[in-house]
Amino acid sequence: MTDDTQTVEDGDDFDPKKPLKKSAGYLKLIKDYEKAGYRNYGDHADNIDKRYADLERLANTARDREFAIFWANIQVLGPSIYSRPPVPVVIPRFRADRKPIPRVASELLERCATVGFELEDLDGVMRSIRDDLSILSRGCSWVRYEAKSKDNNFVEKFCIEHTNRKDFAHDPARTWKEVDWAAKRSWMTKTEMRKRFRKTSGKAYLDAAFAIRRDEQDNTDGKLKAGVWELWSKSANRVVWFAEGVEVLLDDDEPHLKLEGFFPCPKPAYGTTQRNSLVPVPDYVQYKDQLEEINELTRRISALAESVKVKGFYPAGASDIGDAIEAAIKSLDNRQILVPVSNWAAFGDLGTSEPIIWLPIEIIGNVIVQLVTLRRQLIQDVYEITGLSDIMRGSTDPNETLGAQEMKSQYGSVRIRDRQDEMVRVARDLTRIACEIMAENFQKKTLLEMSQLDIAEDAEIRKQVSALEKQIKGIEAQIKEAQSDPEIQAQAQQKPEVAQKILQQAQGQIEQLAQQINQLNETVTIEKVMSLLREQKIRPFTLDIETDSTITPDENAQKKRATEFTTAVGGILAQAVPAVKEVPQIAPLMAETLKYVASQFRAGRQLDAVIDEFAEQMKQIASQPQANAEADAAQKTAQADMQAKAMEAKIKQDTFARDTDIKGKLADHDAKMRSYEATEKVKAIQVESQLRAEKHAQDMELGRLDVEKKRLELAKLGGQIDAQGQAADIHAAEAAQRMTERAMEPVGAEE
Repeated sequence: MTDDTQTVEDGDDFDPKKPLKKSAGYLKLIKDYEKAGYRNYGDHADNIDKRYADLERLANTARDREFAIFWANIQVLGPSIYSRPPVPVVIPRFRADRKPIPRVASELLERCATVGFELEDLDGVMRSIRDDLSILSRGCSWVRYEAKSKDNNFVEKFCIEHTNRKDFAHDPARTWKEVDWAAKRSWMTKTEMRKRFRKTSGKAYLDAAFAIRRDEQDNTDGKLKAGVWELWSKSANRVVWFAEGVEVLLDDDEPHLKLEGFFPCPKPAYGTTQRNSLVPVPDYVQYKDQLEEINELTRRISALAESVKVKGFYPAGASDIGDAIEAAIKSLDNRQILVPVSNWAAFGDLGTSEPIIWLPIEIIGNVIVQLVTLRRQLIQDVYEITGLSDIMRGSTDPNETLGAQEMKSQYGSVRIRDRQDEMVRVARDLTRIACEIMAENFQKKTLLEMSQLDIAEDAEIRKQVSALEKQIKGIEAQIKEAQSDPEIQAQAQQKPEVAQKILQQAQGQIEQLAQQINQLNETVTIEKVMSLLREQKIRPFTLDIETDSTITPDENAQKKRATEFTTAVGGILAQAVPAVKEVPQIAPLMAETLKYVASQFRAGRQLDAVIDEFAEQMKQIASQPQANAEADAAQKTAQADMQAKAMEAKIKQDTFARDTDIKGKLADHDAKMRSYEATEKVKAIQVESQLRAEKHAQDMELGRLDVEKKRLELAKLGGQIDAQGQAADIHAAEAAQRMTERAMEPVGAEE
């Protein structure tokens, strides 16, 4: 066991000269608590625990017979007062306000609490509290806050623990509100104590009473541990740690948790308590006498049952008859039915008339029947005392009517309703403490990771707002620059309508950007949510923290409630709508009636917000002024006439515009056609003139060629040129003449 023999040194931060307070006064508080009746309670609780479930005693085959009605009652009572884990419900206290920050904060806390409960196995803690409440009339719990660095990350969580009755103490008082201090004992090894207290008290923890801690079954984990008390004092506003055997306080500091109820534990779940005291009174002691009588009758019935055996006697050798009868009764062999008797004559007349004489067992059987009847009556007395009806135990009489069975079920439910309410109250208080710890201590990063909510940060909103403000400043600068520019002003004076339109567009852009900025400023950010959660003075008045039912729901009862809820709300709406239409002033009354009716049903809790919103809308609609029917009709008729006239004028205007457009298009077409015809005529005249000019040129050329031909002929005749040259010239002239004639042919055809 290296943990128990490890050398321990002082922490570097501990100052040996620092004076440490004595622990004697606080140890005396624990002793006073035990003397105030709680030691007696602890002794009774030890005996009751053994009576309920002591494996060593129950496994002993030589023990007396018992009737396990106490264990059976607890098995029935436990699931009746708690059977399913609570679900946290965090809502704005004043839901009608519809404020976004409380709504987001509520959802954030509710999600974180749900995740935390699953990680901490709240259901297991609640079942342990339930068992303590059912068996010992007190169930205790404790909530801790843990924060440590792990892998360069800051890890924090809340821990919900069941507290054993022996490890819980408080200021003896008449009511829990009067309790000034509460304490919880934790069992720690030397290594754990060194790590926790070396910086506050040095080596003082080494004087603690370390021992191998054993439980009721004498089992052990093999480690030396010492009990360390953590005491929270409300009047002193201090939290101190001390242990038996250590003369000084291991630690003394201000409360590290700022809780509304001061203590990091809810009021224990109480059953019966002594008058003007918080000393629990287990239910077992209320019917202890009946249980002892039932067990005594069970032992007697068992002993008599062993004697109920078929035994007969028949003649044998010489012996005494008493020995034979004793041997018959003591015989444990059920197969040995007949016992030989040597002195058969001792039976007198019976011995002469019957060959076998049977041992009389009718009397024993009758006694057993009477004992069983008496025990059954005692068991019924126990059920009357505990309030466990036969319906709750699953035992019914088929001859009973449905009404009788329902009355028994309701009677049993009423008897245990206080226990159910206690479990719900403890679950609610644990939820509130856990939510307070998260609201006061958890970092926003941890809350966002647990809740998986996407909430904007102030830095993001400021960045977006800054960008929008920059756009506004840019537009304003452009407007100012335009107003100071003479050229732009001159243009604006020439076209004032255009300038006014541009200015209005710019102002509209500025207004839109300003609206976006307002919307961004109203955005719920994580910083705003954390500000609300951190404000201890405001948070309790803003958020309402509850839990849903911890009792297994009855499906038939749920369906019945849903039907009743629908019928009731539907009836109210059927009456409210026509009534409000006829008499608008009745709307507030009908709205409040609707909310009251819905609040009476558990099934309507989920619809509360919708019903409230509908009721407010009904009030607002009814509060609007109602116009006179005739005036309204006349107004509608006048509006219809005006619309008809406007439509007629519009039709005429559209017809005129359409006709004008058509006429304009026809005129344009005629003008285009006339222009086209004139253009074509001009082109024809130009072509004709050109052709005539070309024909004149060709005629001139033909005349010249003809003159040249004649000259050449005269020259030939005159012998001035040789025959070859003349022939060539003549041939060329003829060719030119033919070409000219061919060129003139189209002109002639054209003409």
